Amino acid sequence: MVKQIRRRVYPIEENCMGCRLCEVACAVEHSKTKDPISAFLEEGNPFSLTVVEMAGPVSFSLACRHCDEPYCVEACISGALRVEDDGRVLVYEEVCVACGMCVVSCPWGAIRFREVDGVKKAAKCDLCPGREVPACVAACPNRALIFDTALGPGLELVEEEEIIEG
Repeated sequence: MVKQIRRRVYPIEENCMGCRLCEVACAVEHSKTKDPISAFLEEGNPFSLTVVEMAGPVSFSLACRHCDEPYCVEACISGALRVEDDGRVLVYEEVCVACGMCVVSCPWGAIRFREVDGVKKAAKCDLCPGREVPACVAACPNRALIFDTALGPGLELVEEEEIIEG
Protein backbone atom coordinates (compact mmCIF):
# COMPACT_ATOMS: atom_id res chain seq x y z
CA MET A 1 0.00 0.00 0.00
CA VAL A 2 1.34 3.45 -0.95
CA LYS A 3 1.62 6.28 1.57
CA GLN A 4 -0.85 9.20 1.23
CA ILE A 5 0.50 11.79 -1.21
CA ARG A 6 0.08 15.52 -0.66
CA ARG A 7 -1.35 17.72 -3.39
CA ARG A 8 0.34 21.05 -4.10
CA VAL A 9 0.38 23.92 -6.57
CA TYR A 10 3.88 24.99 -7.59
CA PRO A 11 4.61 28.29 -9.37
CA ILE A 12 7.05 28.51 -12.27
CA GLU A 13 8.37 32.08 -12.22
CA GLU A 14 9.84 31.92 -15.71
CA ASN A 15 6.39 31.21 -17.20
CA CYS A 16 4.39 33.80 -15.24
CA MET A 17 3.52 36.97 -17.15
CA GLY A 18 1.64 38.60 -14.27
CA CYS A 19 -1.78 38.49 -15.97
CA ARG A 20 -3.52 37.76 -12.63
CA LEU A 21 -5.98 35.31 -14.21
CA CYS A 22 -5.18 32.94 -11.34
CA GLU A 23 -6.46 35.57 -8.89
CA VAL A 24 -9.66 36.07 -10.90
CA ALA A 25 -10.26 32.30 -11.22
CA CYS A 26 -9.72 31.82 -7.48
CA ALA A 27 -12.02 34.68 -6.54
CA VAL A 28 -14.77 33.39 -8.84
CA GLU A 29 -14.38 29.78 -7.63
CA HIS A 30 -14.77 30.92 -4.02
CA SER A 31 -17.65 33.32 -4.72
CA LYS A 32 -21.25 32.48 -3.88
CA THR A 33 -22.39 32.32 -7.51
CA LYS A 34 -19.23 30.89 -9.15
CA ASP A 35 -20.12 33.09 -12.12
CA PRO A 36 -17.53 35.73 -13.19
CA ILE A 37 -20.04 38.47 -14.00
CA SER A 38 -22.18 37.95 -10.89
CA ALA A 39 -19.17 37.50 -8.63
CA PHE A 40 -17.76 40.91 -9.50
CA LEU A 41 -20.96 42.91 -10.14
CA GLU A 42 -23.34 41.52 -7.52
CA GLU A 43 -21.01 40.31 -4.78
CA GLY A 44 -18.67 43.29 -4.90
CA ASN A 45 -14.96 42.53 -4.89
CA PRO A 46 -14.59 38.76 -4.34
CA PHE A 47 -11.56 37.63 -2.34
CA SER A 48 -8.80 35.61 -4.01
CA LEU A 49 -6.90 33.08 -1.92
CA THR A 50 -3.88 33.47 -4.21
CA VAL A 51 -1.95 36.66 -4.94
CA VAL A 52 0.37 37.48 -7.83
CA GLU A 53 3.61 38.96 -6.53
CA MET A 54 5.43 41.26 -8.93
CA ALA A 55 8.92 42.79 -8.68
CA GLY A 56 10.10 44.31 -11.93
CA PRO A 57 10.07 41.68 -14.67
CA VAL A 58 9.62 38.81 -12.18
CA SER A 59 6.16 37.67 -11.16
CA PHE A 60 4.61 34.53 -9.69
CA SER A 61 1.44 33.37 -8.03
CA LEU A 62 1.77 33.10 -4.26
CA ALA A 63 -0.44 30.53 -2.53
CA CYS A 64 -0.23 28.07 0.33
CA ARG A 65 2.24 25.24 -0.22
CA HIS A 66 0.37 22.83 2.08
CA CYS A 67 3.62 22.03 3.89
CA ASP A 68 4.45 18.60 5.29
CA GLU A 69 5.05 20.18 8.71
CA PRO A 70 3.11 23.47 8.55
CA TYR A 71 4.34 26.17 10.93
CA CYS A 72 0.95 27.88 10.67
CA VAL A 73 -0.84 24.88 12.18
CA GLU A 74 1.69 24.69 14.98
CA ALA A 75 1.39 28.44 15.68
CA CYS A 76 -2.42 28.60 15.61
CA ILE A 77 -3.62 29.15 19.18
CA SER A 78 -7.27 28.33 18.48
CA GLY A 79 -6.83 25.19 16.39
CA ALA A 80 -8.43 26.87 13.36
CA LEU A 81 -5.72 25.60 11.01
CA ARG A 82 -5.64 21.85 10.55
CA VAL A 83 -4.02 19.28 8.30
CA GLU A 84 -6.65 17.12 6.62
CA ASP A 85 -6.19 13.41 5.89
CA ASP A 86 -5.43 14.22 2.24
CA GLY A 87 -2.64 16.65 3.26
CA ARG A 88 -4.50 19.90 2.64
CA VAL A 89 -3.98 22.57 5.29
CA LEU A 90 -7.34 24.25 5.88
CA VAL A 91 -8.66 27.18 7.89
CA TYR A 92 -11.81 26.57 9.92
CA GLU A 93 -13.15 30.13 9.99
CA GLU A 94 -15.66 29.45 12.76
CA VAL A 95 -12.74 28.67 15.12
CA CYS A 96 -10.33 31.42 13.95
CA VAL A 97 -9.78 34.24 16.47
CA ALA A 98 -7.69 36.35 14.05
CA CYS A 99 -4.67 36.40 16.35
CA GLY A 100 -2.30 36.56 13.36
CA MET A 101 0.10 33.86 14.54
CA CYS A 102 -0.43 31.87 11.33
CA VAL A 103 0.28 34.94 9.21
CA VAL A 104 3.64 35.64 10.86
CA SER A 105 4.67 31.98 11.01
CA CYS A 106 4.10 31.14 7.33
CA PRO A 107 7.49 31.21 5.56
CA TRP A 108 5.74 31.77 2.20
CA GLY A 109 3.56 34.71 3.27
CA ALA A 110 0.59 32.79 1.93
CA ILE A 111 -1.92 33.53 4.71
CA ARG A 112 -3.84 36.78 4.79
CA PHE A 113 -6.87 38.17 6.58
CA ARG A 114 -10.27 38.72 5.02
CA GLU A 115 -13.54 39.95 6.47
CA VAL A 116 -16.27 37.41 6.98
CA ASP A 117 -19.53 38.98 8.14
CA GLY A 118 -17.61 42.00 9.46
CA VAL A 119 -15.07 39.88 11.38
CA LYS A 120 -11.45 39.29 10.33
CA LYS A 121 -10.52 35.67 9.66
CA ALA A 122 -7.40 33.95 8.34
CA ALA A 123 -7.64 32.96 4.67
CA LYS A 124 -5.43 30.77 2.48
CA CYS A 125 -5.54 28.42 -0.50
CA ASP A 126 -7.73 25.36 0.02
CA LEU A 127 -6.86 23.66 -3.32
CA CYS A 128 -10.46 24.17 -4.52
CA PRO A 129 -12.28 21.23 -2.90
CA GLY A 130 -14.56 19.42 -5.30
CA ARG A 131 -12.41 20.24 -8.34
CA GLU A 132 -10.03 17.85 -10.07
CA VAL A 133 -7.55 20.72 -10.65
CA PRO A 134 -7.56 24.02 -8.70
CA ALA A 135 -9.16 26.96 -10.55
CA CYS A 136 -5.91 28.96 -10.62
CA VAL A 137 -4.04 26.16 -12.40
CA ALA A 138 -6.85 25.60 -14.91
CA ALA A 139 -7.00 29.33 -15.74
CA CYS A 140 -3.26 29.93 -16.23
CA PRO A 141 -2.59 30.48 -19.97
CA ASN A 142 1.21 30.11 -19.66
CA ARG A 143 1.29 26.99 -17.50
CA ALA A 144 3.02 28.97 -14.77
CA LEU A 145 1.18 26.92 -12.14
CA ILE A 146 1.65 23.18 -11.85
CA PHE A 147 -0.72 21.01 -9.84
CA ASP A 148 1.41 18.21 -8.50
CA THR A 149 0.04 15.15 -6.79
CA ALA A 150 3.50 13.61 -6.46
CA LEU A 151 5.88 14.01 -3.56
CA GLY A 152 7.90 16.70 -5.31
CA PRO A 153 11.31 16.89 -6.93
CA GLY A 154 13.83 14.34 -5.69
CA LEU A 155 11.36 12.40 -3.57
CA GLU A 156 10.04 8.91 -4.18
CA LEU A 157 6.94 7.01 -3.17
CA VAL A 158 7.49 5.01 0.00
CA GLU A 159 5.74 1.76 0.76
CA GLU A 160 4.08 1.77 4.19
CA GLU A 161 6.09 -1.26 5.21
CA GLU A 162 9.29 0.73 4.60
CA ILE A 163 8.32 3.52 6.97
CA ILE A 164 10.12 3.07 10.26
CA GLU A 165 8.24 4.56 13.18
CA GLY A 166 9.70 5.73 16.45
